[in-house]
Amino acid sequence: MLPVEPHGEPAGADLVVLGAGVVGLATAYAAARRGLSVLLLDRADGPVQGTSFANGAQLSYAYTDAMAGPSTWKQLPAMLLGRNGPFRTRWSADPDFWRWGLAFLRQTGAARLRTNTLATLELALESRTALHALLQRHPIAFDHAVSGKLHVYHDAAALQGAAAMIALKQPFGVEQHLLDARQAIATEPALAAMPGIAGAVHSPQEEAGDPFLFGTGLLDVLQRHYGAQARFGFDVQHVVRQGDGWRLQPRAGAAVQARRLVVCNGIDGAALLRPLGVRVPLMAIKGYSFTAPCGVRAPAASITDTSRKLVFCRLGERMRVAGLADLNHWDPHPDPERMAQLVAMARASMPEAVDYDNIENRWAGLRPVTPWSSPEIHAVADGLVCNLGHGMLGWTLAMGSGERAVALAMAR
Repeated sequence: MLPVEPHGEPAGADLVVLGAGVVGLATAYAAARRGLSVLLLDRADGPVQGTSFANGAQLSYAYTDAMAGPSTWKQLPAMLLGRNGPFRTRWSADPDFWRWGLAFLRQTGAARLRTNTLATLELALESRTALHALLQRHPIAFDHAVSGKLHVYHDAAALQGAAAMIALKQPFGVEQHLLDARQAIATEPALAAMPGIAGAVHSPQEEAGDPFLFGTGLLDVLQRHYGAQARFGFDVQHVVRQGDGWRLQPRAGAAVQARRLVVCNGIDGAALLRPLGVRVPLMAIKGYSFTAPCGVRAPAASITDTSRKLVFCRLGERMRVAGLADLNHWDPHPDPERMAQLVAMARASMPEAVDYDNIENRWAGLRPVTPWSSPEIHAVADGLVCNLGHGMLGWTLAMGSGERAVALAMAR
């Protein structure tokens, strides 16, 4: 039961977290672990209902490569003009669309690729440490496994290009190995059914886990062990400065006053902060996934098919398959044609990995991406911190992002 004050509003909290996806929940835990009282707010009717609900499920601590790099120019025609490929763009006259696109293209140099990749890698390694510390203190069941990951290539030149990224990350303790086709299949026998393999990058320390099970388990930990409060169905309309704090006004119901506020509500965060004079450059990149029982030749390791831009991630006796990237598509509902395309691509890639005739769940979500592929974690005003823009790596970066955001909030 949520503690309430006499006039019906939630009891006061030291810190309010807006957004109860994996990033918001990790932020709430970082605050509660430090002894702060916490209130979580989310417009959904429960936690982990948005982009966190059924994402690719891989905890990709080693694979933090920025989206933009020198190879972007070669891929640009397909990205901008393609209709049925893994990546497609919805054109718009919206100035924010063009601002984001130009900022993205400014990140395509080799130096920016290196800087952006290493910035995300640093946060990813912090996140791994924070997740392991959480699980030592509070074991949460979420089909967690250190299963390793194989990034599979069908083009020999692209495979050799991956060697440069391996060398970039090795000084930071990242273990990755370049494998030829024979070695890749020996490492993961399920790859024998994938046609045309040139080789793979093997990251043996990569992990996987169901973000929905993790989020619901973490909320239970927060409420039972730390007395955290949660208020769902809170559809915030605007945030305004009030006194020495912030007032969150929902579209219906009572407002909430926050002394410290961390904004973790994903793609909606940019529009919420804009009236305050805060610009966070976020673009919606819509992704899809489906979940089904394992097939007769299901991989134990996570697999990324780089040609089709697909990920296969084993969650116990289920397989999560995720892919597609629809730039500037803002409707979170699955497009049936696009979903059918994802299933067809997965069948062509790993025909026996999944029981494709018994799909349990079809999902789409809006991934909030910055031009530089790293999240925006900043104190944007006194007592107000943004923790936004995690893109395709929100699940991977959640725990470290929460630690950074709360440290900033407590410093103000």
